[in-house]
Amino acid sequence: MNFTLPYIPERTQSPRDNGLTMMMDKGLSWRQAENFVDSCADYADIIKMGFGTSYLAKDFKKKLEIYKEAGLKTYLGGTLFEAFIIRGMFDDYRKLLDKFGLSMAEVSDGSVVLNHELKCKYINELSKDFTVLSEVGSKEEGILISPNKWINMMQAELEAGSWKVIAEARESGNVGIYRPNGTAHVALVNKIISKVSIENVLWEAPKKAQQVWFIKQFGSNVNLGNIAHDEVIPLETLRIGLRGDTFHDFLPDEIAKQPIG
Repeated sequence: MNFTLPYIPERTQSPRDNGLTMMMDKGLSWRQAENFVDSCADYADIIKMGFGTSYLAKDFKKKLEIYKEAGLKTYLGGTLFEAFIIRGMFDDYRKLLDKFGLSMAEVSDGSVVLNHELKCKYINELSKDFTVLSEVGSKEEGILISPNKWINMMQAELEAGSWKVIAEARESGNVGIYRPNGTAHVALVNKIISKVSIENVLWEAPKKAQQVWFIKQFGSNVNLGNIAHDEVIPLETLRIGLRGDTFHDFLPDEIAKQPIG
């Protein structure tokens, strides 16, 4: 840090198992990736190559190497996994991960109807060679999944070999664990964490208000994902109380409530 301030909440240190920030790369150039690493690598942990952008990205291998050298775990978005699965190309997907030297993979079913037992089989197979993130929840607006089903799926996927389960929100932040207006399904979130350890869940939170809500509810070291590349440092300031939305949350009461002057 550039200077010292008291009452800054303690953040987990990289490489982190909790307090994760997943940045969503939606098509950065390798030069932009270099700039991101230079300024933000200390505050990010995981890079998701959003949806099918890896199919189009120029100098893709060069960009992957930049992230890898910075110690950032990188994976291809779940939509690409589904694009391979719906075409009957699971083995080709595994070969693709090997081709690009990736150590992490996502298994999701947000855009396809995938038998859950088969999904868990894919998780188990991939977990033998890769760190697996699996995503629960539909990308389709209006599709509601009961809390018990969310919980059962998350538990089964963790047992199958997932490192973390991702709670779906899409990059728009208005489906899955959020209502159409972007506010959290509070009852759903609370029911999930009553049965699934919060350390095992990565909450997609692309909007600032969503990030604030999770930090206020669960503290600085909650796992958050789908963060834009230019929002990683702003998110970190939220995590440590150096932004208006969380300014008072980590101060002692005798300071936070005391008038100045």
